[in-house]
Amino acid sequence: MARYRERRQKRALMSEMNVVPYIDVMLVLLVIFMITAPLLTTGVEVDLPNSAAKPVNAEEQSDPLVLSVSGIGEWFINVGDNQDQPIDSDTALQLVAEALRLEPNRGVMVAADENINYGMVMEAMVTLQGAGADKVQLMSDPPQ
Repeated sequence: MARYRERRQKRALMSEMNVVPYIDVMLVLLVIFMITAPLLTTGVEVDLPNSAAKPVNAEEQSDPLVLSVSGIGEWFINVGDNQDQPIDSDTALQLVAEALRLEPNRGVMVAADENINYGMVMEAMVTLQGAGADKVQLMSDPPQ
């Protein structure tokens, strides 16, 4: 028993920091960010056509107004509270007119699914021009 006490008294206190709890917290945060990052993307899934068109300069376009036309012909716009809810042409006209009244130099784009009728794209462009958009750009994916 005396030998046990001698060994116990000879041990020095450990002065190193235990980093295992910090690693656990970091891994939990990493998992949380990995799960929530894909959920933060807003908008409607549109299968854009491929094109070799010259990309728009990012400095010219600061948060453009995008009217998306889905594969079944529903319209969505990235303005307002319900961006993931389909809208009709009259609502789109009002929202775009108000957005352009507040910010006249804002870029306006149409993101149309590659499988929809060309007439639906033209209807969207005419609606945007009726709301006061001078230039309406068409969005596409780069060639693969």
